[in-house]
Amino acid sequence: MKKYFLFLSLFLATTKVFAQDFPYGNVDNDALAMTKYAKDTSAHAVYINEHGKSRIARYDDYGIRLYYEYHAKIKFFDTKEFENKGTIEIPIYSSDGTVYEEAKNIKGITYYIDDNGLTQAAELDPKKIVTVKDSKHWSTVKFAMPALRKGCVIEYSYETISPYLYLFQSWHFQDNIPKINSEYEVHIPGLWTYNVVLNGFLKLTKNKAEVEKDCFSFGSAKVDCSNIVYGINDVPAFVEEDYMTSPKNYKSAIRFELKEEVNLNTGSKTQYTKTWKDIDYELKTNEYIGKELKRSSFLKERIAPIIANKTDSLAKANAIYEFIKKNFKWNNNYGYSSIDGIKKALDTHSGSAGDINLTLVAALNAGGIPTEAVLLSTRENGFINKLYPNIGSFNYVVAKANIGGKSYLLDATDPLLPFGILPIRCLNDQGRAFSLDKPSYWIDMNTQQRESVTYVFDLTLQNDGKLTGTYTRFSGGYSAYLRRQKIKKFNSLDEYVEKFGEELNKTKITKYEIANLDTLEKPLGETYTIEIKEYDDMKNHGRFSFNPYLFNHITTNPFKLNERDFPVDWGMPSMDRCVLTVHLPSQFVLENPPQTVAYGLPNNGGRFFTNFEQGDNQFTFSYGLQFNKSIYSPEEYGYLKELYNKIILTEKNELIFKRK
Repeated sequence: MKKYFLFLSLFLATTKVFAQDFPYGNVDNDALAMTKYAKDTSAHAVYINEHGKSRIARYDDYGIRLYYEYHAKIKFFDTKEFENKGTIEIPIYSSDGTVYEEAKNIKGITYYIDDNGLTQAAELDPKKIVTVKDSKHWSTVKFAMPALRKGCVIEYSYETISPYLYLFQSWHFQDNIPKINSEYEVHIPGLWTYNVVLNGFLKLTKNKAEVEKDCFSFGSAKVDCSNIVYGINDVPAFVEEDYMTSPKNYKSAIRFELKEEVNLNTGSKTQYTKTWKDIDYELKTNEYIGKELKRSSFLKERIAPIIANKTDSLAKANAIYEFIKKNFKWNNNYGYSSIDGIKKALDTHSGSAGDINLTLVAALNAGGIPTEAVLLSTRENGFINKLYPNIGSFNYVVAKANIGGKSYLLDATDPLLPFGILPIRCLNDQGRAFSLDKPSYWIDMNTQQRESVTYVFDLTLQNDGKLTGTYTRFSGGYSAYLRRQKIKKFNSLDEYVEKFGEELNKTKITKYEIANLDTLEKPLGETYTIEIKEYDDMKNHGRFSFNPYLFNHITTNPFKLNERDFPVDWGMPSMDRCVLTVHLPSQFVLENPPQTVAYGLPNNGGRFFTNFEQGDNQFTFSYGLQFNKSIYSPEEYGYLKELYNKIILTEKNELIFKRK
């Protein structure tokens, strides 16, 4: 992913900065008359203008605050964006649950043409602005714009005041609707220095800076300020597609991180940007991480009987892993630390991902298995910014057991996870492997695990047009984990099979057998005796069509963009294969034997294939879809899109049975 890294400092070239907010409280006739946005005719709405301004300034005689002003004007072409863009939410933060940021100077207007063709303006009623407390640390100020109707234009603005200078306001150029103009202005006194990251693929159309002399004073001290303007014109909408990680990895935005601060009273400097050596020390001395991993002696007694008869390290690790899984119930919270402590979590048999997996790390080490903790950011949380180390970027932890020259990544939050298999939420770029006795380092989270499913049908065509026989599904790797999850949600196997039967088109299940449901290291096997219902065409004409693509029939291409700037991320390689054998009575014949096809991706990236074999009164038709990589680059997007187009065309072909 392309990124641009910029640094704010006091020593900027002095150039004239042309930046100011656009006027509030008027709308031109062209905006009201606009029926579509010429540069994106599919857009349901467009930002006509958007301006933001952040500044650090005096709050009173003793306090400093971060002021943020936001102003937007949006045109609606229809009603589809009313819910998303017609209701405004302003997040308000508190570090301790008592001192919150402030939201003030909130105002809004909706402009529209009434039934008589006259331009009207409906102003936001301040009484309709509400504040909702979401948690100890967050509240939301909400308001809905008045008089929304097709073709209207809304305009609103507000200001927030924050005591948290380390939470300098980010700016998101890209949204789910396009923007004609988006501009962000920042004013920062030289007492504070921020690292600035420009994220995404769009280039700035405005990036100007100047030094403002003596713009900030505190006591007798005066300092200069950096005044910088960032802007992008004609910002396209960000379109989400299937098979991607968090959109915030790819949307064009600017983010700020406090690097250094000068104490207003003493003049001393505080460095906030850390090195990985600093992070390692912080992790090792942290009460809820490093110190917890050191308190693993009590675990030796608990796991001693578990590994007593195990001489092989891999067998010991498996036993400890199963012990932790069975003794914990995950509370669905993430985290990379153990807030209440490993001992308490183990005694209560409940905890977060941090509680459970740090206990696993400690238990494996106590059992003589060299194991590291791997801190990571989940897929929905986004990528880690490796340039500026920050422990707060992580939100999850797993174990990395090192056995016989091989590493196994383990997550004990789910009793159905086999040894060495991670949930897909963890398969995101890289994680940071950490231990108490050596420096941390990056490891790839795209593991060797795969999705693998094989469908086998053995069917006989009856004289009345019914197809009867068996359907067997073999699920391996991650696919087996997902299938076991699905089955275990039901109260009984009968209930699961009944629901599964309802999903099968024109198919009745008369008998079933499920193998290895609780044997996680083996593929999951499901065998069903089935009856595919007779066809009316067979009764009337002695001839009917049958689509052999019985499962995962692809009818829609998941890739619709002309081009895609971000990767296609499956999470892991996969292989789906189906084998269909049909036995024909002597009076029936297959009228149109299918052609064999093979479509491949460049560089052995994957393939779709079919094969047909004719025998005496029977035939076998097989097909498969294989992806050999976890991640495909934007340059490979066109090949994936074309592959799916070919698959869709191929899978439209049906087999024709007819009576001789």
